[in-house]
Amino acid sequence: MSPNLPALDNSDSIVREVEHAVAKLAAVREAIGRVIFGQREAVDQSLITMLAGGHGLLIGVPGLAKTKLVETLGIVLGLATKRIQFTPDLMPADIVGSEVLEEAENGRRTFRFIKGPVFAQLLMADEINRASPRTQSALLQAMQEHHVTVAGMRYDLPHPFHVLATQNPLEQEGTYPLPEAQLDRFLLQINIGYPDLEAEKRVLLATTGVTDEHAKEVIRAQDMMFFQRLVRAIPIGEKVLDAILKLVRSARPEEGGAEDIKAHVSWGPGPRASQAFSLAVRARALIEGRFAPSIDDVVALAQPVLRHRMALTFAARADGVTMADVINRLTRPYL
Repeated sequence: MSPNLPALDNSDSIVREVEHAVAKLAAVREAIGRVIFGQREAVDQSLITMLAGGHGLLIGVPGLAKTKLVETLGIVLGLATKRIQFTPDLMPADIVGSEVLEEAENGRRTFRFIKGPVFAQLLMADEINRASPRTQSALLQAMQEHHVTVAGMRYDLPHPFHVLATQNPLEQEGTYPLPEAQLDRFLLQINIGYPDLEAEKRVLLATTGVTDEHAKEVIRAQDMMFFQRLVRAIPIGEKVLDAILKLVRSARPEEGGAEDIKAHVSWGPGPRASQAFSLAVRARALIEGRFAPSIDDVVALAQPVLRHRMALTFAARADGVTMADVINRLTRPYL
């Protein structure tokens, strides 16, 4: 633990630091809200993802401020941000970096590693599904292990390290589906929809006038790292843990779940879903000013935690069943 970070060694210190964090995170949400209009749920889920120390996949049609949201988060949270525009001709070396051969004045030749844009505290992977699966998979090791290996050498990534990837709907032309192993590494899938009428009116007035609101830094990267430690220190009750495990396991057709789940789900979520739930519900409690998560947090986060970790059967698709329908069916006993 860094000597500059407060200790979290007893319940009193946790309560004190939660109260401090709640005030800071309220200022963060307010600062983001000055730039991003009408996307409160997406903003909160993005913050939950980062407070839990994970990565987020933002999905929506073009023009819904996905890229603007990631840029704003980087500024407000004080993180060193880099952006990769994914295209069909993007190569893995364009992400992680590559070795170049250099010749010294004495004629000696050596290889030097040039770091790629993955070496950032917040990496924006813009339109990640425009690149081929081979290029998409270049992020696998970085997202899971927070380091990359090039030519047998390990290179550690900065702390904190987050990937916020934007994705266009798969129905659009020129897109590739993400591999299941990579999807599982995203803590939450954050679906971004169209803003309501009032929010769209605010967007229109704010972006077509003489002046434009700009994001400002509210906290630093060190604060973010402490909040991530605080999330892990927040206690989680036995009932909430049981609800998480029961929900995740009931989504697996192999676990002897309900007949409609067996008929509609091709494969279900693995243990990473339970881990994501455990961290995300505590992060949600923190940004809402509570000292412990509840089953309501599990229900609220079921869609973003599970929808990219499951697949529908062909029969379910033919019958018009959606993933949202299946997850709503799974959470019904907790409502």
